[in-house]
Formats: sequence, structure tokens, C-alpha cells
Amino acid sequence: MRDDLPIAVLGAGPIGLAAAAHLIERGLTPLVLEASTEVAASVRDWGHVRLFSPWRYNIDKAAARLLEREGWTAPSADELPTGDELYRRYLRPLAEALRPHVATGRRAISITRRDLDKTRTADRDKVPFVIRTVSPDGAITSVVARAVIDATGTWRQPNPIGASGVAALGEDALAGRVHYGIPDVLGRHRDRYAGKTTLVIGAGHSAANSILALAELAKTHPGTAIVWATRGGNLARVFGGGDADGLPARGQLGRELRALVGSGRLETIENLRIDALVVDGAHLAVRGRRGGDDVGRGGIDAIIAATGQRPDHDLARELRLSIDPSLESVTALAPLIDPNEHSCGTVRPHGAIELAHPERDFYIIGSKSYGRAPTFLLATGYEQARSVVAMLAGDRAAATRVELDLPETGVCNSNLVEAATSCCAPGRSSCC
Repeated sequence: MRDDLPIAVLGAGPIGLAAAAHLIERGLTPLVLEASTEVAASVRDWGHVRLFSPWRYNIDKAAARLLEREGWTAPSADELPTGDELYRRYLRPLAEALRPHVATGRRAISITRRDLDKTRTADRDKVPFVIRTVSPDGAITSVVARAVIDATGTWRQPNPIGASGVAALGEDALAGRVHYGIPDVLGRHRDRYAGKTTLVIGAGHSAANSILALAELAKTHPGTAIVWATRGGNLARVFGGGDADGLPARGQLGRELRALVGSGRLETIENLRIDALVVDGAHLAVRGRRGGDDVGRGGIDAIIAATGQRPDHDLARELRLSIDPSLESVTALAPLIDPNEHSCGTVRPHGAIELAHPERDFYIIGSKSYGRAPTFLLATGYEQARSVVAMLAGDRAAATRVELDLPETGVCNSNLVEAATSCCAPGRSSCC
């Protein structure tokens, strides 16, 4: 393995750019490969959304040191940025500082070991990785690297509205009438929702943001109606920890949503399992099950699918990965983030040890490391980047050291019913 080879970082979002900054600080050479023609494509997609975490949690320390050497001044630590502000005030300047190391319009389509497929073991750790990329004009090229950090995220792989993990019947054909993610309800997408009936599907922060935006739109546009459908029946998890949340804006989001539900200004359908999406005259309708009964809801003009995302591991098919079979997360993280057992938005700090795969010098970091699990914080990804880069630099002591303090959510499965003062029940401090 040649030491002069770069370390490939896949994805020029917040976590990928942070990893590049840490590599430079360690005297290593990053090569950031970004599919879009501009950096932070996913962040710019939800640029209208205001984060519930202040700047202090949204800026990586190595990135800040690099930027400060360029004359950059950090925003106020307690200010809450929008996605657009995160891009303009931090990520775009960071990408400019990293310009020689960032290649945009280079989407990774496969990763392998040079001359070795997945079945070959002999001398596997001694040969470099080969990343094949495709540009917007279809040109395919290869990049050789001594290590790979996959920070491609999950934003472009939304979960379907179908309850069984696959698209509902008719969903693919009608996908053009569904917005997956967080639309700009009060801005560029206003006409799609003003004066119309919108079905919001999902039970997380993305759904809450869309519902509250629709409620605001309804104040000035009569006829704007909201239907909120969730697969579960316990809305306490969605409402969050309120005053006990370490991020006040996140707690406020839950309080506003709870008040809106209590006001009767939206229709809620809990425990809805959607099987089909069909045309209902000039409108849409969903059909599914609630309990043991077949149910449906018609008269829908627009659908917002805030159903979360899932990772795409196909590009690493020829590598030896350790992936949890249910969450599709890195295996060691699954017990910490499994939403069936653990609802905290804050998770014990982890790094290179937990993120390691059987394939040496290959790491998945950022939201993709969480697989299908929700509630990933940027600060968690920055700690992952710091630890992984330290390990690649041979500094195991730094890689295993914890350098992260996360805010508590104020809610866990163990205290959804009781008044919570911490995100953890007694003896469960590992969730924070």
C-alpha cells in the first residue's frame, strides 16, 4: 500500500467535508468525491428548514480551525441556522478552503480492492481501493485510494409510504404527486399546498416541520387542510421531551405540535398501514388497514412522505461489510440506535472502533452509519469523522478518546409515559 495515495471521502456534505478537514490537519491527503455539481446538495434541498440545534453543535472543530486560518469568523454559538445559512455561512466557505481536494460531479458507483473481488483474502489489506465514478456527462473514471470514508448519507433514498417497506400499490406510478422529505410549504412550494388537503405521513421531526408549516399556511389560505397519518399509536415519542430537551428548539417543536393536535385543527389517523395509493377523481386516496379493519382516506390533493430514509450499500458490494440485518446500520451501532428499543435522539459517543468493518480502512460515517434509524445529529457525525481519521493516522489513543458532549432529548422509551427529566432511565446512561 503506497502512503502517497489519497484517502477517498465520498460525499461533500457536512460530515464528508469535516472528515477532509481532519485529514488535512493530520497531514494526510483527502480526495472528496461529490455526486452533485455543488457541495452540500442535500442540505441545500432542505435549506428552508431551521435546525433545532444551534451553531455550537453544527460546526466541526477541525473545520473551524481550517476556516479561521482563512480569516473566517464563526456565527454566534447560540444562533439557530437554517439549512441555507448552514450552507452559505459554513459549508460553502469550508468547501472553498478545501477546493484542491474536492471533485464535484463525481458520483461513486462502486468500490473494490484493486485486482481482488470480495471472495479473495490473501494480501487483501495490502492493496489499495479502486473507486469507480461517473460524471454528469456519463464519463466513467477510476480513483485509487489507500482508505475510503463513505459519507454519502441517506437523503436521496427515502423510505416508501407502503407499510411493508416496499412501495404501496400505485405509489411508483403516482410518485410525482408525492413529496419525499420536507417541502418548502411557505416558500417555493406554496401553491402545491395552499387551499388544498395535504396528507402528511410520518412520525418524526420532518413530519412535525411540515405539519406546522401547513398550519401556518392555513392562517392565510382558507381551505388548507391537514391530515396526519402515523403507523404507530403513541404520539408521545413524536412530541418529545418538552422542557427536558437539551435542545430548546427541539422541545418547542414538540410542544407546538402537541398544541396543534389538541386544537383540533388537523385530522390525525394513528396506526394506519398504507397498502395502496390510488386516483380518486381529481384527488388521491390511500387505502390500508387500521387494526383489523380495512380503511381508506380520499379527497387528498397532495402527499408529504416524511417516512425517513434508508442507506444504499450497493456501491460497496465487493467489500466485506458488517451491516446489521434489520437496521442496515453499522453492526456495532444497532443496539444503541434501534428504534424498537431505544428512542433517544442522543446516543453514546462512538468512533472508529464501533465503525470498523472486516474490510480494513473502510468506514461508513454520518447518517448512513445509522442505516434506517432516525434522529442523527451533526455533532455525532463530526465525532465519528475525528475518531476515524485519528485511527487512519495511526493515533489509536485519540481514536478511542471521547471528545463529544451531546444534549439530551428528554425522552426515551423507558419514560414516555412518566414526566422525564433526562433522556435516560436510571442505569441507562449509555443512551446519552
